[in-house]
Amino acid sequence: MNSLSYLNHELEQFPSPEFALTDPNGLLAVGGDLQPKRLLNAYYEGIFPWFNIDDPILWWSPDPRAVFVPGNMKTSRSLLKHLKKQPWRYSINHAFSQVIGGCAAPRSSQDGTWITPEIQDAYLKLHELGKAHSIEVWHQDELIGGLYGLATGQVFCGESMFHTQTNASKAAMLLLHQHLLKQGFKLIDAQVMNPHLASLGATALRRKDFINLLKRFRDLPVAADAWARSEVSLEL
Repeated sequence: MNSLSYLNHELEQFPSPEFALTDPNGLLAVGGDLQPKRLLNAYYEGIFPWFNIDDPILWWSPDPRAVFVPGNMKTSRSLLKHLKKQPWRYSINHAFSQVIGGCAAPRSSQDGTWITPEIQDAYLKLHELGKAHSIEVWHQDELIGGLYGLATGQVFCGESMFHTQTNASKAAMLLLHQHLLKQGFKLIDAQVMNPHLASLGATALRRKDFINLLKRFRDLPVAADAWARSEVSLEL
């Protein structure tokens, strides 16, 4: 029987994702903390935190799971045409705190954000440990879009993206695909499927199939400089 587990600050082991609730879809555990060791353990097992500012820490492993294969992002002719006209520049790991701050800014259709100061601090610690990474899109010296996530072996676990100029987040996503493809990554975890992800080429996998792929790829090595702070080019 599926059941909800309660974590304390000492217990760092998560229950198996197969025990997650079906309603709400994927809710697995409550409590614990957002220390780097626990977060890394979570992603290693296919689990991620997601909660509102007044909630306890909630841990999820939904079924199905939204994923991309690096290089399989859908790019329309109009998007490519638009991007070719832009004088934008691109970077990796130049402005992680700014990117997560941009992702945390409430959208016009939202009352708040789930990327709380607690979440921002937790992922900044992971970035400082070389585990969490950002892609940035710039117009001159202004950050206009980007995304961030966490790398587990040859799996990139995407967390959030933002834009302040049209298609800047799509440019960041396309750059991520190109970068991961060059570095030999096998999978991008996009967590929960939605129409926007589907329009970009995401596939819905059964949780069991996703976990099996994660186990195959999560311990595979990547180049030591795969996430070196760098200026990069978007290939169009």
